Amino acid sequence: MSFFKKLFSDEKPARQLTHASQLQVKDIIVLCDSFALPEQLRKQQFEVIEVNSYEYQHHTDTEWVLLGVSGEKLYLTLDSDDKNYLKFSLELERSDVEEIFDLDEFGLIFEEPACELNTQNKPADIAQWLDDQYHRQAYGQIGYFHRKDHRSQSLSSYEGKDAGEQFEQYTLYNGDEGKGLDIEVWQDGDTDVFLILFRPISDIKDMFPGS
Repeated sequence: MSFFKKLFSDEKPARQLTHASQLQVKDIIVLCDSFALPEQLRKQQFEVIEVNSYEYQHHTDTEWVLLGVSGEKLYLTLDSDDKNYLKFSLELERSDVEEIFDLDEFGLIFEEPACELNTQNKPADIAQWLDDQYHRQAYGQIGYFHRKDHRSQSLSSYEGKDAGEQFEQYTLYNGDEGKGLDIEVWQDGDTDVFLILFRPISDIKDMFPGS
């Protein structure tokens, strides 16, 4: 009798996580202990607390908002070149930007399509996220931010309450394009600055489904 109960049970099999692209809210990732990772990432465990979407003209990126056990928040997307990479983003406060960069030089990012940005200070806690110099990658790219997971929800192409929030993106990379900055300028004038770090997917040591 128990065999037939098991055979015809309505219970769903446990969800399997085999790739970072499958991550959903409440899932857990554990990163490896590589010394190439900053301390905010090395051997750390994160829970996915939000899944958002960045829509551009020719593609849409999934963004996973990660919360660490100590309360730190990071952002993860997948970047595809010849193969997939993890793209971690760490948001900077305005005081951080003022400490790391010369603000006059930083302002040229929004005025000159071809420019370079030099680092004047490397705070110890984020030094591994930084390089000495960055060059232009994207200038004023238009995008739309959606608080939706485009993998399971349709993104509205119309204006209104369901439309995405429009922004302009400015991106700079270091020499080997392993580190960089993403700058998002929103329609109300708010500007968000992120340090970005590209790492191999193998840096995720374990993944655990939250449901």
